[in-house]
Amino acid sequence: MIYSYFLLCNTFLIIENILSIPNTEQKLPLVEGDATVKMKRTLASFVSYLFLGLGIIGVVAFAGLFSAQSHSASAASPSFVRVIHASPDVGTADVFVDGAKLLSSFQFGAVTNYVAVPAGPHKVQIALVGKGINAAVISETLSVSPGVAYTVAAVGTQATGLSLEVFIDSNLLSPGTAKLRVYQLSPDGGSIDVASQGQTIMSGVSYQGASDYITLPVGAYTFNVGSSAYSTTLPVSATLSANTVTSIFAVGLYNGNPQIQIVSSQAQGLPGVPNTGSNPNASPQPGSMQPFAPWAWPLAGAALLLLGSGVFIRRLGRVK
Repeated sequence: MIYSYFLLCNTFLIIENILSIPNTEQKLPLVEGDATVKMKRTLASFVSYLFLGLGIIGVVAFAGLFSAQSHSASAASPSFVRVIHASPDVGTADVFVDGAKLLSSFQFGAVTNYVAVPAGPHKVQIALVGKGINAAVISETLSVSPGVAYTVAAVGTQATGLSLEVFIDSNLLSPGTAKLRVYQLSPDGGSIDVASQGQTIMSGVSYQGASDYITLPVGAYTFNVGSSAYSTTLPVSATLSANTVTSIFAVGLYNGNPQIQIVSSQAQGLPGVPNTGSNPNASPQPGSMQPFAPWAWPLAGAALLLLGSGVFIRRLGRVK
C-alpha cells in the first residue's frame, strides 16, 4: 500500500514538472507556408498528451494491482492461537469463540496446541462447564493480526478480577537449535527465576508476564523454578529437540488450591525462514505475496515506455 502511494505520488510529480516547463521556444509570427509546421506541432502535442495519459493509466493500474494483491495476501493469512487455563477460581470450563464452542471441559493447567483462526476481532467467552455461554465468567473481544502467533491465558482470581492475558509469540529460530520461554501465571508466586545445571538462566519474571526467549542447545534439561515469595523450588524436566520452541508455565497457588504446578509445552519452530517467526505450524510464509500475473510486469514496462515517449515527443515538438 505504501509502495503504491509512493509510486503514484512520484509519477504525478514528474508529470506536473513536465507540464509546467515553460515554453522557451521563440514565438515567431507564422507566415504563409508555416501551416505545415503548426500542424506538426499540434499533432506532436496531441500524441505526447495521449502517450502521457496512457502511461499514467498504466502506472495507476499497476499500483492498484500491487495494492490489491498485497491486501489479499495479508487478509488470507490466518493467525495462530493457543489457550492456557491459568485461573485458579475458574474450574473446568467451556471456551466459546464468536458464539461457537471451541473447547469443552477445559481443565485448569491445560494448554492447547496452536490453531489457525481468521485474522481480525473475535469474542472469547469462558464459562463453567455445562453452564452455557450466557453464564460466561470471562468475556472479552480480542483482535489478532495475520501471520502472528498468540498465547491467550485465562488468568486472575475472583478477588483481583478474571481476564484474558495475551502474549505475542515468536517461533523463529536458528536451524538445529531450540528456544525456551517462561510464563508466570501464578497469582501469589511473585516473580520467578529459572535455573538449570546450577546456573540461573531467567530471573525476575513477574505475574502475568513472560520472559524473553533464550536459545539453548538441544538435549534433556531439568529446569528449577523458584519464587521470590516462597522458598519452594519446583523442578520440571523437558527434552529440547532441534527446531522446537518450549514454553514453561507456572500456574496455580503456592498457598491454596489448586496447588502450584509447572506445565511445559513444545511447538515446532521455523528454522531460518525470515519474517515468519509467528507461524508455529511451519507452513509456507504467512502473509507473503504471490507472484504477479505474467502480464503485470509488461504492463508496468509499457506504462513507463509511454511516459518516456510522451516526454520525448513533447520536447521534440518544442525544438522544431
